[in-house]
Amino acid sequence: MTKSILLILTGAAFAFASCQDKPSETSSASQNDSTAAPVETQKANSDYKPAFAGQTRIGAVKSATAYEGKVLTSDLKNPWGITSLPDGRLIITEKAGTMRIATTDGKLSAPITGIPTVNSDGQGGLLGIRVDPDFEKNRMVYWVFSQALSGGNLTAVAKGKLSADEKKIEGATVIYQATPAYASNLHYGGRILFDKNNDLIISTGERSDTVTRPQAQQLNSSLGKVIRITKDGKPVAGNPFEGKAGAKPELYSYGHRNVQGLAFHPVTGDLWEVEFGPRGGDELNRIEPGKNYGWPTITYGIEYSGKKVGDSIQVKDGMEQPVYYWDPVVSPSGITFYSSDSIPEWKNNLFIGGLSSMHIARLIIENNKVVGEERLLASEGQRFRDVTEGKDGALYAVTDQGRLYRVYKK
Repeated sequence: MTKSILLILTGAAFAFASCQDKPSETSSASQNDSTAAPVETQKANSDYKPAFAGQTRIGAVKSATAYEGKVLTSDLKNPWGITSLPDGRLIITEKAGTMRIATTDGKLSAPITGIPTVNSDGQGGLLGIRVDPDFEKNRMVYWVFSQALSGGNLTAVAKGKLSADEKKIEGATVIYQATPAYASNLHYGGRILFDKNNDLIISTGERSDTVTRPQAQQLNSSLGKVIRITKDGKPVAGNPFEGKAGAKPELYSYGHRNVQGLAFHPVTGDLWEVEFGPRGGDELNRIEPGKNYGWPTITYGIEYSGKKVGDSIQVKDGMEQPVYYWDPVVSPSGITFYSSDSIPEWKNNLFIGGLSSMHIARLIIENNKVVGEERLLASEGQRFRDVTEGKDGALYAVTDQGRLYRVYKK
């Protein structure tokens, strides 16, 4: 099924925001007023107060650009990750363990074979994906998946070569496992990026259960972490915990709950992430090496039961505050910064796929603070799992319900 939705944001009910680090980068076309009423109108789950002004419920902004949101296909099966190939086509993971290639007009390839078996129970499956920066020469693909072992399940990273006929992955090899394994099918994290040195940035979850939750704070565990490894799965030289007794040398940051969004800012090069809170407390963080992001010691969320998390602390010395948080949750998944000149007012904006919120959020960030928030495709009723910028300057997003969207100016 293919359908088009023409949305003109001036005077529309949709809300958007853009993400920029300097006031001079903010487009005059966006109505940027952080004192405006916030886009979120629902009651918060807790009575916690933000640590600083603008940390949550920032004012709504509206983009002046008319854009088109088009469903290219509805025939994907639980897509999870999406990234561009050098020729502009898209390679997409499907949760059950397949990859597909999609053209930018929505034509899908047959499922790609040769991929190691995934455990797709619960939140597991074939997750994030990236192609090698030298893909045109080596045709290498890297992906994250949930792997079943005798001791339980874990987040694993694999690589393999896409065959010349694009029908299979050749020589698939697991290069990293986030240990310890645990018998849970929740909170795998699962995003993957290449940094400027062509090393890999990986996100993991703390596997959800109260018995594993404290491992987000433990440096001898890979759970609840951002990890930096080489293409061969080895710790990158110079990682922040290199040489520290009892610490895994691949760790880059810690104290995370379930990171399903990773992106580098196109101007500053800073690493940003989004992670799920429990009931309330979804977070946006700017990641610095070696820093502790607090979970489960500090949080702006509460337990799903309504009880407090731990000692009900929101601020503690030595633990980083989120740049921004949501309560109620948006369930933030894949993210991307917009770097194209095609829509100038979107330049350097951060776009976030929302699952329970069923929209794509757009944030404006100035001097590392959120100053505006909008919502995109909120009428579609879709769980937006991942979003990426295409080679053509359009946004491409996949949803749990199987859709591939192209979002671009009208």
